[in-house]
Amino acid sequence: MLTQDKVIAIYCIIDDLMKGIGHAEDTRRRISDSEVVTTALVSALYFGGNQVHAIHFMKHFGLIPMMLDKSRFNRRLHAIGELLSRLFIEVGKYFKEVCCEMHYIVDSFPVAICDNIRILRSKIVKGKKWRGYTASMRRYFYGVKVQLVTTGGGIPIAFHFTPGKQADCRALDKIIADLPPEASLYADSAYTDYQREDLALEKYQVLVKSQRKNNSKRPDSTEQARLKTTMRKKVEATISDIKKLFPRTIHAVTLNGFLIKLILFIFGLQLNKSIN
Repeated sequence: MLTQDKVIAIYCIIDDLMKGIGHAEDTRRRISDSEVVTTALVSALYFGGNQVHAIHFMKHFGLIPMMLDKSRFNRRLHAIGELLSRLFIEVGKYFKEVCCEMHYIVDSFPVAICDNIRILRSKIVKGKKWRGYTASMRRYFYGVKVQLVTTGGGIPIAFHFTPGKQADCRALDKIIADLPPEASLYADSAYTDYQREDLALEKYQVLVKSQRKNNSKRPDSTEQARLKTTMRKKVEATISDIKKLFPRTIHAVTLNGFLIKLILFIFGLQLNKSIN
């Protein structure tokens, strides 16, 4: 439920993060970057990514009286796209370094940029590398995969975007580099790559625990299989929570704009789970 107290809490967290990373901006601006990010997060959490509705809400209730119009707000938001990722990472560091979290889960989920019937007319991305297949849904999609890493409790702490066609196991290198030494990473069978698992343990001291297929050369015991299934359910619940924030279609005219909206949905859920 959206309340003014919740919005103020989000703003305080964002503003403190901005100060913590030493973010500087022009003091002559009508609204700060903290206010822009807060409004964008409110749009993702409560208005299905509709920034116009969030802008009207913030202005109507006097939370940001000097609010920008839609066009100027959109330009400001696109200018700080990389800052959104950095703020997300800073919150993730809290769980990795302060809370000393040692159990992590990774899973991917597809986000279609357009319907399959409109692939040839897509202006945001072009090429076969964006056309992937979702085995669980038994259908193709045209867009990106979100490689999501959560804590053992299901709080997002890292993400990577990959083209729809790219195999999940190829994203392991970047994912493992984000984790602290002696951590465990739980994954489904799509991330199975014995060479990468051995390298992760040798180079980063990270133990990759992917689910095994029946014909695996490194089979699990019954207890190991049960633990991996239990952990997998937590990340699946988090992915479901993120998808609930999505509108029917994510409107964007550029790939950068599309990815910024995805970041806001993931970042918004991270803050929501952290506050609660």
